[in-house]
Order: sequence, then structure tokens, then C-alpha cells
Amino acid sequence: MEQVKLEARVRKDLGKSAVKHEREKGIIPAIVYRKGENAMPIYLNRKSMELALHTSAGENALINLKIEGDDKAKSKTCIIKEIQHDPLSGSMLHIDFNEISLTEEIKVDVPLAPKGESIGVKQDGGVLEHLLWEIQVECLPTAIPEKLEIDVSGLKIGDALFVKDIVAPDGVKILNDPEVRIFAVEKPVEIKPEEAAAEAETAPSEPEVLKQKKPEEIAAEEEAKAKAKEKEKEKKE
Repeated sequence: MEQVKLEARVRKDLGKSAVKHEREKGIIPAIVYRKGENAMPIYLNRKSMELALHTSAGENALINLKIEGDDKAKSKTCIIKEIQHDPLSGSMLHIDFNEISLTEEIKVDVPLAPKGESIGVKQDGGVLEHLLWEIQVECLPTAIPEKLEIDVSGLKIGDALFVKDIVAPDGVKILNDPEVRIFAVEKPVEIKPEEAAAEAETAPSEPEVLKQKKPEEIAAEEEAKAKAKEKEKEKKE
């Protein structure tokens, strides 16, 4: 798998105000974790990170970090552990990296995608259901698949494909339960005319729209009330 090169620098000031100031300049705080060693806080450019995520590997991209201020003065090969996003804007707030060795196997999640058009959909009007969207695999970092495609063209209505049906590339081990369904073709849901009519009858009707009275209508009503009160007063006298 292709490696994406990024430049970063050691983050010395860990205060919130410093981090906020850097974010305003388009810089993202991050941490690099390495088994058996202390974590390293760093800063990196947001735009460069966004470009790295737009490669075909997505969040499974191998990141080669060249860190300014690192005492060991060598690049670190990393994978993305977690990305925190702003819940409103969706922008990246913080990134966790795991430093890895290219000669040691790791566990990652890989997307699953259908290939072809199902017979049950094309000829019989069935519906293809996508039940499992990613799968966990174990392999060397350089062997991580960008995605795993599964041929669904032979599926008829009532048929399904399972994890055990995936043909993994050499050197890639699938870790999910083999009996979990990935794709299935089901009959389309049919609504009978009488059922649709019954639903329409039981559906709540739209609230009546109250007509707003014109100013002259309000004035006429007030005048009529005043005359009625005057007549009532005369009778009592």
C-alpha cells in the first residue's frame, strides 16, 4: 500500500489556549502512540491531513510522519487510530496515530462493496440488502486491502452471501464470524390497494385553517356588541 508523507512538529505547549490558537491557524493537535513507549504529542497541517484522507486507502492509509523536534530524528510509519470531529462543523479536532512496524501484522477494518448486479434484482424486482459494511482483517501494513469486493450477480430472491464466502487476498486473514450475512436479496414490500385505503382513512386529517378576520369585520362585531349592551341597559332602566 502507498505511504503518504506528512510533516509534523513536536507539541511542547499542551495548554488548551495554545491548542485553540493553533487550530485557528489551520493546525491540528495529534498524538502518536507506540507500544512500550511514551506517547508523543504533535501538530500537523489540517489541509495536508485532509489530502491524505482523500487517497484511495482513506483512513487505512499508511502515514509516514517526519516530525520536527523528534530526538530520534527519523520518520515514523503510522496508521490512524481515531479522528475526533467537531459535531457541528465536522472539521477535524484531534487525531490519534499508532506507530507500526512494516514487518508486523496489524488488525484493521476494511470496507465491503458489492460487485455486479444481482439476478434477483435485475430480473425479479428484488431488493439487495447490504447488511455488513466493513470487516476486520489481520495482515502486514503493506498488504491492507483498500476494500473487498463481493460478486453479488448470482444472487436470486432469498439468497444471501456470508463472511465465509469472501475470498481474501494472499496474506490477509479475516477475523469476523464466518456465518454473518453480508448481502441478501429480498422480495420488495407490496402494499395492497385496500391496505393503502385503510391507512388513508385512519391517518389524522389536516387541522382546519382558521380564517383571519379583516379589520372592518372586527370593527363591525365590536359595534354590534356595543349596541346589544346599550339595548340591554335600556330594558333594565
